[in-house]
Amino acid sequence: MKPPELSPRLLLRAYALGIFPMAESRDDPAIHWIDPKWRGIIPLDGFRISRSLGRRIRRMDWRISVDEDFAGTVEGCADRDETWINSTIFRLYIALHALGHAHSLEVREGDTLVGGVYGVTLGRAFFGESMFSRRTDASKVALAFLIDRLRAGGFTLFDTQFLTPHLASMGAVEISRADYQDRLAEALTGTAEFEPPGYWPDPASVVQRSSQTS
Repeated sequence: MKPPELSPRLLLRAYALGIFPMAESRDDPAIHWIDPKWRGIIPLDGFRISRSLGRRIRRMDWRISVDEDFAGTVEGCADRDETWINSTIFRLYIALHALGHAHSLEVREGDTLVGGVYGVTLGRAFFGESMFSRRTDASKVALAFLIDRLRAGGFTLFDTQFLTPHLASMGAVEISRADYQDRLAEALTGTAEFEPPGYWPDPASVVQRSSQTS
């Protein structure tokens, strides 16, 4: 039997089951479905920013935007020597964005995109796909503003797929597949808003709402 054609709707069904797609490289046309035994997540009530990052955010002259350049953000994430984002994945996430299920948060220096993060939303879950930085700390700043937004919008699960030292330093943890499935099932029962009504994330408030460590 021929496998179903890849589509945005199929992608959403996969996320609801706890799996996600990756390619081996930019030039590899094959798509592999990933279901890690151990899953990285950032508990939204456990996110931490350092004192130095807090100072960086308070005095930064960057501008934060949302969904102004989703394609550019994905391209920024793919702009590295090794990437799992091939042309098929790029096309699918652009389509998900058009459906309102994929979002980007961008960091801008003037009109220049210098960092950002993008992911998929479903229920009260945010599935973080990738982030990038063209200036020191730009991806950390993007993550801080993203998590503040997710808290304000009523999200309960921030899936980072894998745990990296960079994410662990900011509060990410690793949980078992079974634990992840339980949290995912709970998150899919409700709704959340990526653009909460009345939400205005000024830098000082973002820092204040995140517990700081030395």
